[in-house]
Amino acid sequence: MAKTNVPDPEIELNDVVERAKDFWTKFSKPISYIGTAVIILAVGYYAYKTMVLKPKEEKGNAEIAIAQDYFAMDSLDKALNGDGQHPGFLKVMDRYSGTDAANLSHYYAGAIYLRKQDFPNAIKQLEQFSSKATQVQSTAYRMLGDAYMDSGKKSDGAEYYKKAGTLNEKDAFTSSEDLFLAAMAYETLGKNTEAIDLYKTVKEKYPTTDKGMIVDKYLARLGYTQ
Repeated sequence: MAKTNVPDPEIELNDVVERAKDFWTKFSKPISYIGTAVIILAVGYYAYKTMVLKPKEEKGNAEIAIAQDYFAMDSLDKALNGDGQHPGFLKVMDRYSGTDAANLSHYYAGAIYLRKQDFPNAIKQLEQFSSKATQVQSTAYRMLGDAYMDSGKKSDGAEYYKKAGTLNEKDAFTSSEDLFLAAMAYETLGKNTEAIDLYKTVKEKYPTTDKGMIVDKYLARLGYTQ
């Protein structure tokens, strides 16, 4: 009978230990350098966050408040460009880039440019804004939809209306309005299948809203009947 070679656990353990020693001997310095670099980066980020970003956030929040007041008073030029003493949204986003104040300034600036019918600048500003607050973000998408539609870019407009309508589905009123706008935009593009799907969504999900109660005639116009 052939003799079976059974591995010796002690010998194998010794081999593992020796390989580990060799590895550490070869790579101890690089590993130490990496560990030190990670610590330095962590400390540096914490210092940046507490000593640079936090004060920057606080200053940005204080200065954007004046621009917001002008916006509320419908003084759009002062809100956008400042009053000579206090900065407007454009300077806030430049001075305090990377802060919440700068991000919010893009939203307000986009809304102002849209009111002024400066659609390229409205699009530029609104596309740089983002928010985890779905109601605010859906409003930004809707404004982008308006800006693109008025720029003649109806396909982009339809997509942004659709984004707005599907982002915050619990808000029946605004979602139904946005989806209805998206459907109409697709209809003007001759994309009737997409339009029908969105009209049906309004009818099925939001039957008691204003748009939900009138959508049947738009479906019938496109040849869809139940």
